[in-house]
Amino acid sequence: MIHVCSLSKVGETVARTGAERLLSLLAAGTEVTRPASILAENHLHLVMHDIAVAQEGMTMPGEEHVRALLDFAYRWDRAKPMVVHCYAGISRSTASAYIIAAALAPKRDEAELAKTLRFLSPSATPNPRLIAVADTLLGRDGRMIAAIEAIGRGADAFEGTPFELDIQA
Repeated sequence: MIHVCSLSKVGETVARTGAERLLSLLAAGTEVTRPASILAENHLHLVMHDIAVAQEGMTMPGEEHVRALLDFAYRWDRAKPMVVHCYAGISRSTASAYIIAAALAPKRDEAELAKTLRFLSPSATPNPRLIAVADTLLGRDGRMIAAIEAIGRGADAFEGTPFELDIQA
C-alpha cells in the first residue's frame, strides 16, 4: 500500500500506517525529518521543484529523478507500506504514487488508475513532467500522459488530504 500525504503529515502518517519506506519529493532547502522508524536506507529524498517546464533557478523533475524513484519502488518488498510525500501532498507525491503503482502493476490500465487516484484524492494534480518522463521510461506510449490529462486539475486546496493507493486494484 502507498500512503500519500503532505510534509506536515509525514510523522503521523508513518506512525499510523507502520510504513518502513519513505519517499520525499521536495525543493532544495525544504527540510524533512526522517521518522526514527524509517531506516536511512529506506528513505529516498529527491530534490526538485513542482514545475513542468524549465525555469531559471529551479530544478525541473527529470529522468534521473524518475529512474531513482522507480529503482526505489522496485526494491520495495511491499511487506509494509510506503509513504510518499511532497510539500502539499497534491502534485509531486500524487504523480509519484501513480508512477509507482503503474510500474509495480504493469498490466493495470492507466486510465483506471488515474480515475482511482482522482476518486481517492479530489485535489490530486499530478506533476505532468514526472508523468511524461515515467510514461517514456515505462514504455506506456502516451497512455499515462493521456490518463492524467483526462482527470484534469484537482480541486483547489492548500494541502491534500492523506490517502492510500492500493497497487493492485
